[in-house]
Amino acid sequence: MLTAGDFTEAEEPLALFAAWLEEAKVTEPADHNAMSLATVDADGLPNVRMVLLKGLDARGFVFYTNLGSRKGQELAANPKAALLFHWKSLARQVRVRGPVERVSDAEADAYFATRPKLSQLGAWASKQSSPLESRLAFEKAVALTTAKYAMGAVPRPPFWSGFCVIPLLMEFWHDRPFRLHDRVEYRRGALDGAWSKTRLYP
Repeated sequence: MLTAGDFTEAEEPLALFAAWLEEAKVTEPADHNAMSLATVDADGLPNVRMVLLKGLDARGFVFYTNLGSRKGQELAANPKAALLFHWKSLARQVRVRGPVERVSDAEADAYFATRPKLSQLGAWASKQSSPLESRLAFEKAVALTTAKYAMGAVPRPPFWSGFCVIPLLMEFWHDRPFRLHDRVEYRRGALDGAWSKTRLYP
């Protein structure tokens, strides 16, 4: 596994990220896969919120959401995003920027099937980002959905799916004493292009 001392020698950023994520599993007390997701609204204003990374492969970084949520609507209109991972216990962070694609229905179905049933029911009951008149109204919606799917498997809602952020830029940062940090940026000009690596002043 790549360590903090030799990460600047890595030539492939997704493999380096996977190694750092594995280390974070051990040191982060909760949600080692938490990431800030930044999108842009119709007025060009940025929006940022915390979400959970649910998949990592050769394409990029996968998360799931209600397609009618603000982030879902913003990504449909402008399919580009930025991510930030910060692991305080490791004194590290990783920035990611790139275009976004919807995952396939089969991939979304497969992930949805692994969720706890209460989370599946919540996906049906929540009109994410829409005005909510009261907590009672939400609890009622959950109760109605629970009764509807009391028996058998809960299907994936057609308005719930995943997005994959495909990196064109990845930047790795590691804390050093006296702010003499290590900072390395990887870039590629195309989704299937080769990565170039540059050390940056911290």
